Amino acid sequence: MSASEHSFRQRPRVGDRAAPGARNGEGQPASRLHLLESVVLLLAALLLGVATVNDVVRQTHINHRLVADLRTWRAYTGHDYRRLSVSQDFRHHTKREVVCGNTSPGAPKARVQVCLLITGPVSHARRTVSGGWYLPPRREDLRGYRYACFGHALAERRCPR
Repeated sequence: MSASEHSFRQRPRVGDRAAPGARNGEGQPASRLHLLESVVLLLAALLLGVATVNDVVRQTHINHRLVADLRTWRAYTGHDYRRLSVSQDFRHHTKREVVCGNTSPGAPKARVQVCLLITGPVSHARRTVSGGWYLPPRREDLRGYRYACFGHALAERRCPR
């Protein structure tokens, strides 16, 4: 047998390029397809980067607001309690929070609670109290248990009585 009969197919070398106008299976030149893939990947990476930054900034603002809400409750009531409950409105994406805490020392929710409706921007590490209500001991913040509404909570009929 001669050498030509035993020749193997040669693979293209790494440095070899397809001839100009050579096409891949989709019917586009290979270089254009690689460019398109690169652009799509860069756009996807840019979109993910922007979404991540947006989420981090949003969460930072929420955390800043919640710290201000706790300070506002403590300043408004004159109690330096640490175990307060904070409720946020996730359905409507508003910047209104409700902060509830005991009116006298004791375990959380073991005493009468005052709940404050807090709105507006953070100013001097506090926010505006626009209204509120009271809750009996050992009760969750449900409309049926609220009483003695004041401020916007009264105007919005957040209390049944």
